[in-house]
Amino acid sequence: MTVVTAIRRYPVKSMGGEALDRVDLDPRGLVGDRGWAVRDGDSRLASGKNTKRMVRRDGVFAFRAATTAEGVVVSGPGGRHGLAGDPTVDAWLTDALAAEVALAPETDVPHFDDGAVSLVGTATLDWCARELGADADARRLRANLVVATTEPFEEESWEGEVRIGTAVLRPVGRIERCRTIDLPQDGLAEKTRWLQPLGKSRDLRVAIYLDVVTPGEVAVGDLVTGASASH
Repeated sequence: MTVVTAIRRYPVKSMGGEALDRVDLDPRGLVGDRGWAVRDGDSRLASGKNTKRMVRRDGVFAFRAATTAEGVVVSGPGGRHGLAGDPTVDAWLTDALAAEVALAPETDVPHFDDGAVSLVGTATLDWCARELGADADARRLRANLVVATTEPFEEESWEGEVRIGTAVLRPVGRIERCRTIDLPQDGLAEKTRWLQPLGKSRDLRVAIYLDVVTPGEVAVGDLVTGASASH
């Protein structure tokens, strides 16, 4: 039986996230997920890698974000905290990242990569820990959903629509990983060595993206139904 074992949302892209018991999904993904990002003057997003949209600023991983009734609260080194959108938080981040940056909501530059929701199975994580010798914690993958599975990588073979809670999703592809998965982040204090052996054995890919077909609510313990394996 495949059930949801963990839900994690990242209110600010690349910062640490928050564990949830339940969450609403809309066409964009988990409501509030990656709603904000740290942007520089060229509209590049702080990340662990350099791409057309993103720029490597590893210091961002020392921060975390949580959703409250007042808004998204950012906390970081020294116990400091403040609300996203507050200029004092932007000044703090600018100093910490040694670059002129500010927190900004998603507008013209998308905060997601290639899918709305990321998901990984527990058997996949167990295999990576056992066979690759990595600290295969789902937080290193920045996965939104972790589901209990019996076979490694079985989620990669799903096709068609998948119902989780009252939401319906559709797998759209495997996720190619980057150096970010080896970095200390989101409560994980140490580096690990996951990317290189993953590249040798699994073409750098682990976990999947899904798009939202029908919005709904997902909770820890919800069944995952409708998933069928491709052959």
